[in-house]
Amino acid sequence: MSARGSRLRALLPDLAPWHASVDFRRLWLAGLISNFGTFLTFVAVPVQLKELTGSAAAVGAVGAVELIPLIVFGLYGGALADAHDKRKLILATETGQGLLSVVLLVNALLPEPEIWPLYVVAALSSAFGAVQRPALDSLFPRIVAHDHLPAAAALNSLRWTVGGVAGPALAGVVVAYAGLGSAYGADAVTFAVSLLLCLRLAASPASHQAAKPSLRSIAEGARYAWGRKELLGTYVVDMTAMLFAMPLAVLPFLADELHAAWALGLMYASIPAGSLLVSLTSGWTSRVYRHGRMVVLSAAGWGLAIAAAGLVRNVWLVLLFLALAGCCDMVSGIFRGAMWNQTIPDELRGRLAGIELLSYSVGPQLGQVRSGGMAAWRGVRTSVWAGGLLCTGAVALLALCLPGLMRYDARTDEHALRLRAQRTGTAG
Repeated sequence: MSARGSRLRALLPDLAPWHASVDFRRLWLAGLISNFGTFLTFVAVPVQLKELTGSAAAVGAVGAVELIPLIVFGLYGGALADAHDKRKLILATETGQGLLSVVLLVNALLPEPEIWPLYVVAALSSAFGAVQRPALDSLFPRIVAHDHLPAAAALNSLRWTVGGVAGPALAGVVVAYAGLGSAYGADAVTFAVSLLLCLRLAASPASHQAAKPSLRSIAEGARYAWGRKELLGTYVVDMTAMLFAMPLAVLPFLADELHAAWALGLMYASIPAGSLLVSLTSGWTSRVYRHGRMVVLSAAGWGLAIAAAGLVRNVWLVLLFLALAGCCDMVSGIFRGAMWNQTIPDELRGRLAGIELLSYSVGPQLGQVRSGGMAAWRGVRTSVWAGGLLCTGAVALLALCLPGLMRYDARTDEHALRLRAQRTGTAG
């Protein structure tokens, strides 16, 4: 093979987890399929609410009803994942999500669809997702070899970003041309296919050291995270980046200011497109070991890219900088996932996954509030560029306050070495 071919191959995603673990392949495919269905409902629900109410506030209220179940069940779901068979939790929540899609389908087929089921389903779906995600996240370190975990994180990110780019586009076509009922029905079918794949997963019982679900066990997980400052740093850095520099809420107004309403869809797609680019060229991430440093640098880069998007006046440059922001966000996500999966003990993995869920879910929602409020106060462009600069400054300050995060090295970290020794010869 030529030197050029070798360099190109080194950039492509590392498929070692895919080849080595049949359960990883099943989960990856199940997630990809259900992700497309989820985007169908993600687009269909606000469209239906708009049709039924004509109120932007009614559409925005969906996020509010999702927030509390996300927080409560994210933490409790982590405790459940540590105390019960992870496969059973995944099957139960996948079944629940599928039934919720059926409820939406039935409601959409009524002569006069009701409004309240949309909010109830949104809250329950948030709860099911919050319970399922820690079980999924804590299962991957069991089914993937320790040294393959960074590659597995990159492949999982590729699955999410493919859905993030293609899912909304497909959903828009289905809703526009086939109708809401078809979107909800297709979502139910994707959950059924995903469930069939998950049924073939091997059992994954609780560790013999796992604590029963309780407030005490949740507090134990929080104390562990607090005691691991480099781990705590990954949560805080990510939440800070999303709080100060998440621009999605103001993109429609930014498009108007640039006299480019036609570019709004491209703006929404630019961040996941940048993330997809990194996922498709993620082979290099398996050869990087200073994960904490990469988390900090990429979070600071996210802020700078968002600031640049708010300062430039050419719409194509805005799209370029939003794509660069997506690249940085994906790099941060890959290395955060690698740190989490390679250092957290199995008996605490579910509870820490619940905390992780909050760190990367609550931050963007609060960021929407921040960006919208600042846009109303100081203007749209100021909201974007000032938020980006605040993000970069705050991340730099956190790096100074958390030197352990900057020093982290997967080759020498005591927690990573201990977990690698425990898992030698057990995965695959």
